[in-house]
Amino acid sequence: MQRYFEYNVEKPERLDTFLAQKLSQTRSQTAQLIKKGAVCIDAKTTTKPGLKLKVGQKVTLELPEVVQSEPLEVDFDVEVLFEDAHILVVNKPSGVTVHGAPSVKEATLVDWLKERGMRLSTISGEERHGIVHRLDKGTSGVMVVAKTNEAHSALAAQLERKSMGRYYLAVLTPPLKEEITVVECPIARSPSNRIKMACVEGGKEAKTAFASLAYSNDQKEQLVACKLFSGRTHQIRVHLEKISRHIIGDEVYGANIGKVSAERILLHAYILYLDHPVTGEAMRFVAPYDKVMKNYLSKKFEMERVDETTQPEYIACRFDTVYF
Repeated sequence: MQRYFEYNVEKPERLDTFLAQKLSQTRSQTAQLIKKGAVCIDAKTTTKPGLKLKVGQKVTLELPEVVQSEPLEVDFDVEVLFEDAHILVVNKPSGVTVHGAPSVKEATLVDWLKERGMRLSTISGEERHGIVHRLDKGTSGVMVVAKTNEAHSALAAQLERKSMGRYYLAVLTPPLKEEITVVECPIARSPSNRIKMACVEGGKEAKTAFASLAYSNDQKEQLVACKLFSGRTHQIRVHLEKISRHIIGDEVYGANIGKVSAERILLHAYILYLDHPVTGEAMRFVAPYDKVMKNYLSKKFEMERVDETTQPEYIACRFDTVYF
């Protein structure tokens, strides 16, 4: 893979935008490279993605080496929903971490991908193995993995322009007051608890819509569909805590709300929609929820109502009539 690039600036524009166009990557990907010191302007290193370029300047880029790590032994199965030469769509189990980190000692989804022989690296020098978007460890559900760098770039671009997205299912308490509830507040690291995110002035803008699907038999819990208009860390959980709501099984958010125990957090990425990165075909994937979530719903809810309201067409309609 080519590691050295040199470009001449022909019009004033942001550095990250300039490189994104040259490399056919997203601005967020090129921003990572810039922050790592891989980019020079007129032979001087810069770490500012938003730097305004001037006509006649020379931009050089040296891609970092990709560091490969040995996979851990995988002791879990992952359901494959779709696979072709370009993408892999999976149903991630709850309890599986997507990426490794110093604090993660068990096998991750990336280890599972390695075991399958997938060896996809990105221009950022990180061993990403085609991971386009993430889910929290406790959250289950649908994810797409790119099998080529070209597919990765195309899917990342869809994420950025929001033509790819997911609908989530969550069981929460107490129920929302409205059939459709929209929460919009900026998210950043909590100033009082570093393991949490929070609605913080000056944080990254974030917006989530919640649609009621079904109420529990005792009316104390509610199954909702969640639609994200941004992709911030813990966004659904933070926005629910902001309005004094709590996802069943969440041990981090909603600490001051009456908790109901469950074997796992009942948050599931249910539907993924995207355009195929090569053919352009509009695609939709539905990830069945696991036995724990199904048993909880069967115990607390009328399943005929749950089955009716979790039809993909019904969920899409709930949001389309208001937002699209």
